[in-house]
Amino acid sequence: MEESGLSRARPDRARPDRAGTARDRGVQTDSRGQGQAPRLSKGNLFTLLSLWMELFPQEQTEDNHQDNRGAQTNAVGLVVVKDSKVIGLHSSGSELHSGQAAVLEHGAKLSQSSLYFSRRPCATCLKMIINAGVSQICFWPGDPEVSMLRAQPSEDNFSPDTLVLWISEEAALDSLASDKLKSNSRAHICVPIKPLTPGIAQFVHETSRDADFMEKIAEDVPEVDVEELYNRDRLRALASLSSRFLVESSVQHQQILSHMNLENFCVDPYFCGLRHNMQQLVQVLSAVVAGVPKYKNYGFYRSNSDASGPPLSPSGPESDPVSAEVAVHCMVQARLLSYRTEDPKVGVGAVIWAKRQEPHRGPAPMDGLYLVGCGFNAYPSGSHFNEFPQMDDKQEDRQRRKYRYIVHAEQNALTFRTHEIRQCDPSLLFVTKCPCDECVPLIRAAGVSYIYSSDLDQGRDKGDISYKRFKHLQNIHKFCWQRSPAPDPHSSSHYANGFLGKHNRQMEPELQNTKKLCTHPTSN
Repeated sequence: MEESGLSRARPDRARPDRAGTARDRGVQTDSRGQGQAPRLSKGNLFTLLSLWMELFPQEQTEDNHQDNRGAQTNAVGLVVVKDSKVIGLHSSGSELHSGQAAVLEHGAKLSQSSLYFSRRPCATCLKMIINAGVSQICFWPGDPEVSMLRAQPSEDNFSPDTLVLWISEEAALDSLASDKLKSNSRAHICVPIKPLTPGIAQFVHETSRDADFMEKIAEDVPEVDVEELYNRDRLRALASLSSRFLVESSVQHQQILSHMNLENFCVDPYFCGLRHNMQQLVQVLSAVVAGVPKYKNYGFYRSNSDASGPPLSPSGPESDPVSAEVAVHCMVQARLLSYRTEDPKVGVGAVIWAKRQEPHRGPAPMDGLYLVGCGFNAYPSGSHFNEFPQMDDKQEDRQRRKYRYIVHAEQNALTFRTHEIRQCDPSLLFVTKCPCDECVPLIRAAGVSYIYSSDLDQGRDKGDISYKRFKHLQNIHKFCWQRSPAPDPHSSSHYANGFLGKHNRQMEPELQNTKKLCTHPTSN
């Protein structure tokens, strides 16, 4: 039986007064008191990561996948979890579905793992992952991988609530096959949507609005209203994500759930609760995305302190292992992970990717990237809240400070890596804050090739924690969030808002079609 948390979260905390905005760099919000802070539940974190992975930037082509029987296939994001650790992040490519890519990548390692899909997987993927011995398959209860959104008006004059869902034969057959596979499977197949932790929505809003990336713009351009900038980007992301992941018509959503054999979700108050929880998660994702703002020519550029060479333009293929879009996308992944932190002062997230260099006979999924590891700052595994000190560097008693007990995000990402870092493959670390002196030797010894981060703390010494080594780190390319060092106004592919302007299609729903993959058509 499918499971879902359907109760509403308690009202968010009141927003703090922003008067007197001066604060320590690295303190993401002044409203966070000492003690355990709100954090994303594991299920909600993995669900949000799967939604975001569906939007992983792919090569844009003019071909859309719609076979001769009228079946339309949606792109799907996938998060593979084992022992509560993320071991794989996947997205549909021009040929491979995300489920197929996961089977090829992990093989027998999928046994006893949990898979979180951004849509219900098609029968082709489902039979393979069931056969691999997964223990749990979770999916977002919207339009499935083989799209059911074939709505047509029943009359000339109609409203969204009078739409009738027309199911293609291929979608109906896939739904039937998926249900039979589910009923005969040992894997637990469920809907993972849960209510948000009380206070987390407001907390994500505040910390995104005051994130280091916003702080950098505020320092460089004091006349910019960063709160207005944040709200603009958040609303833009919310509109785009809602059109992608939320079925606008409640009647149509009920019809989709019924065809997916989820009739138990179609009856109120369960249905209203399900839609409410889905909307809240999309709102949280929108706030996290807006925390890496789109402002003029800001983005991840070669750090001026990079001793490996002079600053280079990020549009140069010789200097960039990934595109500007991919870099921003991966930083949002790290920001999502930071909301699982156990640090009562500041959350940090880190993701390590590597890029295969050997030639591929066919299209390389996700531009050849594969996950090495990811993590967030937390106390040692197995510890309980209040077993270790919670106090920060403002406390006079150094024995009560947290710094000697917290395992940093980079340390967790390296400890629980799923692949070894190979010298032949460039490896990329995306971390939401500047790496500290404690982590720099580990990063260098592990063989990381590129670091993408904020540099607000670079060169600073806070007593218990220092960031001086990062500035002098050699033989690793450092890309920091900053204004373009030398923007070219005559370039046809100008770099703006953290993206290559000519190819910025990540957050525009009408431009998200990929080869052999396409999003659902507008239903209303």
